[in-house]
Amino acid sequence: MLRKEELKEFAFSRGLDLVGVANIERFKGAPPRMHPANIFPEARSVIVVARRIPRGTLRGIEEGTNWVSYTYFGYHGLHNTFFWPLPTYELACFIEDRGWEAVPYYPGVPEAQPPREPLREGTVAPEVQMQMRIAAVAAGLGEIGWSKVLLTEQFGPRQRLGMVITDAPLEPDPIVEPGSICHRCMVCVQECPAQAIPHLSEGKVVEVEIAGYRIQWADVDMGKCCLSYHGLDKRVSPFLAKECPGFVFEVRQQKCAEEEAYKLCWPLSTGAWRKSEKFPSGYIVEGHARLQQWGVGGSYGVCGARGCIRSCLDHLERLGRLGQTFHTGPFIKRPRWLLDLEGNPSKGLRSRR
Repeated sequence: MLRKEELKEFAFSRGLDLVGVANIERFKGAPPRMHPANIFPEARSVIVVARRIPRGTLRGIEEGTNWVSYTYFGYHGLHNTFFWPLPTYELACFIEDRGWEAVPYYPGVPEAQPPREPLREGTVAPEVQMQMRIAAVAAGLGEIGWSKVLLTEQFGPRQRLGMVITDAPLEPDPIVEPGSICHRCMVCVQECPAQAIPHLSEGKVVEVEIAGYRIQWADVDMGKCCLSYHGLDKRVSPFLAKECPGFVFEVRQQKCAEEEAYKLCWPLSTGAWRKSEKFPSGYIVEGHARLQQWGVGGSYGVCGARGCIRSCLDHLERLGRLGQTFHTGPFIKRPRWLLDLEGNPSKGLRSRR
């Protein structure tokens, strides 16, 4: 018999920071193409693990001086270099060494699924993709904050998630009571440069039920979020302002789906615009060419999650709600920067201290 305590002890020894367990019953009502049993029909438990985003990876963007550290150590690289390939794989092997099958699941973002036919009668169409944050709530790791970011009692919004689906019967962890961490302060709404997060008063809410708990978060405009986060917003991207001084694009006024936004941002963040006389840096997001050379492809977090992670983190730290504390106090220490649509520093911005 595999004991949950034994499993967690091994997971922590491999560098994972948080481990939670949900039984398969907690996924009752999940859409068929988001249900773990449609990946592994014999599944009895879902193990959700997390590794922290170091607070210091956000420092360079907060100060307006360095973007590479967050992308590599806190966002894309954390998923694909430090987090996903090894500890989750080792946890799956640990489970299988004890006679239970284990499916290590890649922690991607669920994409819009085109219509397809099931490949076998009685099954769902490919590709089944889990909603990692909901799974984390089901496994007792934390709660989904108003901004749709997972918040944990130890790190607030600072973690990336992984998952293992297994047929091992494990005792589920208790679910975190909704409202234990996020108290709907709306700081994320106020500080989001793209105005992608609706205010509570607007009534734009997404709701799911997990084991009798009603879980709610804002119906975030993911089109605006994607445009700003991945580099098409001059208010948070000094690189775009420098390379394209005549380009004016007001993200806050756009109405597009996340898929449309991502198609616009993709060339900016992946190097599809190669070196030329027009773009001598090689990339609109200047400096990220080195990440491509290191084999870290994909997208870059230019906005640095100003509202949903950095501002939320600072607020929760000031309230003393997080387990991890720092000798120098809350995260935001100096006046914050923001650019205008011409790429010039906005005047009159103050620290939230």
